[in-house]
Amino acid sequence: MSLLEEARRWLAQDPDPDTRAELSGLIERADLAALAERFEAKLEFGTAGLRGELGAGPNRMNRVTVMRAAAGLAKVLGPGGHVVIGYDARHKSDVFARDTAAVLTGAGLRASLLPGPLPTPVLAFAVRRLGADAGVMVTASHNPPRDNGYKVYWGDGSQIVPPIDAEISAAIDAVGRVDELPMNGPGTLAELGEDLVDAYVGAITSLPLGEARDLRVAYTPLHGVGAATLTDAFLAAGFESPAAVAEQRDPDPDFPTVSFPNPEEPGAMDLAVALAAKLEADLVLANDPDADRCAVGVPLAGGGVRMLTGDEVGGLLAEHVITHTTGDRMVATTIVSSTLLGKIAQAHGVRYGETLTGFKWIIKAGPGLVFGYEEAIGYSVGSDAGLPVRDKDGIGAALTVAGIAAAAKRDGRTLLDLLDDQARRYGLHATAQLSFRVADLALIAGAMSRLRAEPPATLGGLPVAGTDDLARGDGGLPPTDGLRYRLSGGARVVVRPSGTEPKLKCYLEVVVPVTDTPARARALAGERLDALKADLTARLGL
Repeated sequence: MSLLEEARRWLAQDPDPDTRAELSGLIERADLAALAERFEAKLEFGTAGLRGELGAGPNRMNRVTVMRAAAGLAKVLGPGGHVVIGYDARHKSDVFARDTAAVLTGAGLRASLLPGPLPTPVLAFAVRRLGADAGVMVTASHNPPRDNGYKVYWGDGSQIVPPIDAEISAAIDAVGRVDELPMNGPGTLAELGEDLVDAYVGAITSLPLGEARDLRVAYTPLHGVGAATLTDAFLAAGFESPAAVAEQRDPDPDFPTVSFPNPEEPGAMDLAVALAAKLEADLVLANDPDADRCAVGVPLAGGGVRMLTGDEVGGLLAEHVITHTTGDRMVATTIVSSTLLGKIAQAHGVRYGETLTGFKWIIKAGPGLVFGYEEAIGYSVGSDAGLPVRDKDGIGAALTVAGIAAAAKRDGRTLLDLLDDQARRYGLHATAQLSFRVADLALIAGAMSRLRAEPPATLGGLPVAGTDDLARGDGGLPPTDGLRYRLSGGARVVVRPSGTEPKLKCYLEVVVPVTDTPARARALAGERLDALKADLTARLGL
């Protein structure tokens, strides 16, 4: 079948006037290059669901793609299954959510729709709260404005893992024309109310927040959906309402004030930093657009803000949760996060788990999990009652960080002082990332092959004490493409291809004992990280 014929077949079933107009224009112009981009590949459904650029065709996010995904999910669950559906404020998110509900009810399932654009952790919470069989969140998280996505949760409130993803993917591939799918019944649709959001707020305000509440917070949701729910949570917990960046407070799918809606990207926090200076704030907080991640900054006495790394926040949250919970507990993180968490767990006598990258694995680390985090500023905070959200939760994390910061302020200190305390106790753990974006994925495969064929004896001047080939399952984890180098002095390097982007990622960590001051240890750690970066850059040749 030619590209033009395939495009015409797609056009005949597309219910969206926007993508129909786009595709009709391409067909009329016989724009084969643009059609090839849309039709010679397709978005693959995996453990992260679907994510891609909006537009017509199977290699884009659109109503046909979403309806096929919903039909595949319905086939796996079967009639009578119950699915909760949430969505953010991106372009087409509400439409995709409604289409999902229509397809599910057409297949005889029960669908429950959240009451408006809401954070992803609210959807994850709702799945367990309502005893549903699955959940769907329409979001592209912190991707560019042109993207959207489709995330699937299972009945335990966590993201899907193999083999469920493969079952859904196979069912999607078997779906025929979407204009022939039964829609809107015999199943039922329930429009959920604000009481569900209130239940989520009640759950996270029951976390171990401490007693202190005097804190002035500058906050940005980065044009996403976090502001209203976060504000409700802070007020319900007894904190002053955070001061939100006016230009970024309301949801806007075009994200007009940032080049990339990710709090870790350069420039994304500039307005929040300026607001913090104006207010003389004690703390700076940010959520990404779907509010499942949380960035933390500490205003400095001399001006400016020091943004904390995900590993630094993870260490502070972990020790706080451990000291405010009891019983047989576990904390967990991923192979690319700091080794500090393992030392904290050992010092406090709690179990420690290490998983592959992704919260879907952290949540399944083991029983008694009260805290999990990944270095990419994602955290799930629990209490003696367990985790209210079995996924990363940027609002619950923000609330808990505020409790820690308020207690520090009461004692005349800041989060930076608490980090110094941990450095003295466990050694200074400094982490950094190095990424190489490529146009040709073969370059990444070649770089990994070279590292395996010629294993380094030293990295950044530090002897390699041991190497784990993660593709062989070294370290007791399921096989995944990656190499972990254990260096002298507790340093570590992990090299792995990204699972979502054409990048090779390197995760670096050095550990420096504090024999003088934490500042001196940080300076030495910075020098060692720079040496690792230079060595890896030269070796990889990308």
